[in-house]
Amino acid sequence: MQDRELYRQILGLTAPWEVSRVELKMTEGRVDIWVGHDAGVRWPCPECGTEFACRDHAEERTWRHLDTCQLKTFLHGRVPRVDCPTHGVRQAKVPWAEAHSRFTLLMERLVIDVLTQCSTVSGACRLMRLSWDEAWGVMDRAVSRGLSRKQRRELAAVGVDEKAFRKGHRYMTLVYDLEGSGVEYVGEERTAAALEAYWNTLTEAQRGAIRAVAMDMWAPYIQATIKCLPDAHEKIVFDRFHIMSHMLKAVDTVRKQESRTLAAEGKDTLKGTKYCWLFSRENLPERHQPKFDALMDMNLKVGRAWAIKESLRELWRYHSIGWARRFFSRWYFWATHSRLAPVIKVARTIKEHLKNVLTYCRHRVTNAVAEGINSKIMAVVRKACGFRNAEHFKTAIYFYCGNLDLYPR
Repeated sequence: MQDRELYRQILGLTAPWEVSRVELKMTEGRVDIWVGHDAGVRWPCPECGTEFACRDHAEERTWRHLDTCQLKTFLHGRVPRVDCPTHGVRQAKVPWAEAHSRFTLLMERLVIDVLTQCSTVSGACRLMRLSWDEAWGVMDRAVSRGLSRKQRRELAAVGVDEKAFRKGHRYMTLVYDLEGSGVEYVGEERTAAALEAYWNTLTEAQRGAIRAVAMDMWAPYIQATIKCLPDAHEKIVFDRFHIMSHMLKAVDTVRKQESRTLAAEGKDTLKGTKYCWLFSRENLPERHQPKFDALMDMNLKVGRAWAIKESLRELWRYHSIGWARRFFSRWYFWATHSRLAPVIKVARTIKEHLKNVLTYCRHRVTNAVAEGINSKIMAVVRKACGFRNAEHFKTAIYFYCGNLDLYPR
């Protein structure tokens, strides 16, 4: 009698539910609890709330509960069913678990907390003594629950980027809330259709509320945004970090080409200098400063490419589109007369998209938030040793980076 009352209190059961039996199995390291209810109780239909007499009971179900003194604890019970004239035969709701879940509410909340902190399903499984399928089921339900509760807000600034989830150029399209620092949408592939699918979920008011869209210069994303978003030409901002990454690649290409030329002459001037040229002036480690200054004094091609790259950074300091355009004209002349093919190629690419590079002067948004979230996503991918299933990858992104309400109520 005492053990039944103890577990009734622990489980928080109230009438008409009560604990009917408790079994302690020390050899198996578990506690089993059976619950039942009083006779003659009327149960509400889970769809409409109308109360009906119990029609019959579903087969006995088992739910995993929080451990009792390091012993696995399982709850057993047969859920009553009602025959609703409108909705048909339905199982009544039980106060300790959600429909279709094999865990009690308290257990599911704890698993979500552990998954959030571990960043890997396998780590959570070891701590919680669960199978991988059980833990992933909790994560999957948490994401479904969070997405169903999520209310569409009017976002002022969004970011668009792609994320590779496996080798072989398999990409996902991600849309970020730049002010809320979360992932709003995950679509398969990096195509115009993938981004259009997101824009089409928004109402006319939500589309109109967007004042800026930060993205790289990927044509399908540009086309989808222009097609679906009003005044898109004034809202698209080509991300400065993507543009500067193109310039960094150009500098590195110049370094490789010049290094091969010098090596053919028996000189190892640029050997081991790769990372020196990737730093900006203020971020160059002090230990590299003497060597870098000596390299800059040699009038190398890579030194000229680096200087052009550093000068381009000034473009994003301007607040006036007119002054920024004048600066770019001077920079463009220098870059295209540098006789450095990789630099010239990037300069021409920027000029082709200059209008939406300069919209930064008006909107001042970048994908820096997106890059931070991408780092978190890559950490999850590394710890999980990659994802072969696109749906699992989407679930993981929403779980860790979606700012969703994951917990059962």
